[in-house]
Amino acid sequence: MPIQIGAKSHNFSDPTGLLYDCHRRVEMFLGILEAVGKIIDQPPSEETTRALQSALRYFAEAAPKHTADEEESLFPRLRQLSDLEVGSAFLRLDRLEADHRWAAPLHSEVEQLGAKYLFRGPLSAPEVDRFRASVADLIAMYQQHINAEDELIFPLAARLLSEHEKKAIANEMAKRRKLRSIDSHLL
Repeated sequence: MPIQIGAKSHNFSDPTGLLYDCHRRVEMFLGILEAVGKIIDQPPSEETTRALQSALRYFAEAAPKHTADEEESLFPRLRQLSDLEVGSAFLRLDRLEADHRWAAPLHSEVEQLGAKYLFRGPLSAPEVDRFRASVADLIAMYQQHINAEDELIFPLAARLLSEHEKKAIANEMAKRRKLRSIDSHLL
């Protein structure tokens, strides 16, 4: 299960593009969790161990930053716009935020069971079932969640937010990652 992130990626001059790229990583790491779920009743190989560790680390460390990017930077700015399209998207924004909270206990379950598998080996039959069910639920939720953001929210933000707002979002995203703020010439 080698990890390879796609060749095309965005930079901080395009914050919605960065959020889109993050979705590709979410999908990749969900795929790793799904693949591990198929063999989690067997002893882990070195490759499985590395892949599972990477996926668990991603969902514990990077994914919460992505959620903050949306809930603290992007969504509030969209809510401030007085545009009919944004108005109709508000219900979607509420649902997307609810998805983040709904997924938290599933991520916790996957993290606990994944860590147990890494340290003790194969899981019991009920634990295997819980791991697989949690991953399947996450995959189903993220498919709808990501589709709504990729097809509606991100294009809307890219089109309606000012360059100043996009730069502010990008700077907040960089700060969450402890990176230097972007320069004004990038936008």
